Formats: sequence, structure tokens, C-alpha cells
Amino acid sequence: MRTHTLAHVAALIGALLVPAIAQAQGILLLAHGGREDWNREVLELASKVDEERPVEVAFGMANKRAIQDAVNRLAEREVTGIVAIPLFVSSHSSVIRATEYLLGKRDDPPPQMEAFARMSARRAEADGGTDPDFDWTTPIETFLPVELTGALDSHATVAEILIARALEVSETPADEVVVLVAHGPSSEEDNDLWLQHMSVLVERMRDFASFSRIDHLTVRDDAPADVQAKATQELRSVVERGAQEGKSVLIVPLLLSYGGIEKGIRERMEGLDYRMASQGLLPDDRLATWVLAQAGAR
Repeated sequence: MRTHTLAHVAALIGALLVPAIAQAQGILLLAHGGREDWNREVLELASKVDEERPVEVAFGMANKRAIQDAVNRLAEREVTGIVAIPLFVSSHSSVIRATEYLLGKRDDPPPQMEAFARMSARRAEADGGTDPDFDWTTPIETFLPVELTGALDSHATVAEILIARALEVSETPADEVVVLVAHGPSSEEDNDLWLQHMSVLVERMRDFASFSRIDHLTVRDDAPADVQAKATQELRSVVERGAQEGKSVLIVPLLLSYGGIEKGIRERMEGLDYRMASQGLLPDDRLATWVLAQAGAR
């Protein structure tokens, strides 16, 4: 455990003695990270949450340095504990499992931990932040208790936002097929869990609008080439089926924010007739409400 300073100890004791301070549990918002505009949307979300609860963002794919720095910043803000909230589409991925390990919520690192560590180290070196003594593969150090919530998964808020995105490009719902498209993981086991959550989202979306049909699938960009090819064919078949039925097809990507994956989805559907939602889940104030609800549920 990290040796804590007298200031940290004093803050913790004070928080235990004063009820108003004792409620100051901080939020560690975990996000994949991407281009500047992608990150900005996450930071804007965090600023809304910060109006209610102390929050710090850690960008990266199980990036220990980013997580450790964010935890340290929360400690400096004299919080009494931390709730880590993955702002990820799904809880089922190697990134989440590696993050669980870094936060001390999993005894053993997943097989991909070394790869994530190398990736994070290369990124740090590219940014000029080299530290030869830093171990990227061990859990973070903190004197604060840390809890970890699930990701977005099949939460009702996600369904509300997705149906709003569909309606923004809809003309006549009864004559339209909505196709919910997610990036998806590499492993078959994780992919099955993604699809289960998406199935729940579809059922919830049906409560908001009467589309002819709502389909769902993953494109699995990081999987082997044959798996990607199969996913591409499935996507094209679903879109073609809608056209053959005389329906308009609306593509609604289940992405936190547009930043490149949506372009790959378009490339897979080259030559087909469809309309795509203009944005991902962000920006949307409902996600700030979701973050606070996740934190409040602990």
C-alpha cells in the first residue's frame, strides 16, 4: 500500500468525524480515450458530475499510470473513498478484467495484462513521461477504499439514448428497421454476453417507439479476419433483408462517441441503402445522471 502523508490521514480522520465530509466519496471515471474531441466529450460529462461529486477521469485501456494519477488526485481532494465507474459499453472485455486487477478487485491478472502494460508504457514514452522504475503490471497503491461498478451494459438509460438517436433520423417508424451495431469483443464468450445485454436494450427500446423491427449485432473489429468477415456478412444481410422487405434501414451504433469505429461500419455497408444516427451515446446529460446513480448505488 502507498505510504500516506499526514495530510491524507488528517483528511480521512476529519471525514470520519464530520458527516458532511464523510459523504464526499469520489468518483473515478474510467474511459477508453481517443482523439481530442472524443476525450473532450468525456471531460465535459465529468465536469457535470463534478458539480455533485468529486470526479477524476482516467483515460486508457487498463492504463495503470492514468488510474493511479486519477486516484491520487481524488485523494488530494480529501475524499473518503472511491467508486470506480467504467464508462464503457460493456463490462465483458479483457480491458475491464485488467482494470479489475489494477484496482485490487481480481486476484490474478488476465492474460492480456502484459499487452496492456506494454501499450501504456509505449504511450507514456511517446508523451515524454518515461519512468524506468514504474511497474505497469501490478495493482495501484492507495489508502482509500475502492469500489467498482459495472459498465453501461443493458441499463435503461442507454436504451433511452439509443431510441432518441434512432428517432432523430426516423421518418416513419412503422416502415423502418433499426439495426443496433456494437464494436464487440474478440472472444466468443464475451461476445455472447455483449449480445445478451444488447438483447435487453432492444426490448427496452421497443417500449419507446413502434419500429417495424429492431435487430442487433457486433462487428468485432479486433477478432481474427474470418470472424470479422462473418460479422460483416451478417451486417450486410440484415440491411439487405430490410430493403427487401420494403423498409428503410436505420443504423444506430452502440458507441460511446464517434471517433473512427463508425467509419468502419460504413465501409462494411458500402453500396447499401441506409441512414445512420448522427452521434453515439455522448454527448447526453442522461449519462451524467447514470454516473451519479451508479455511484449512489454503492
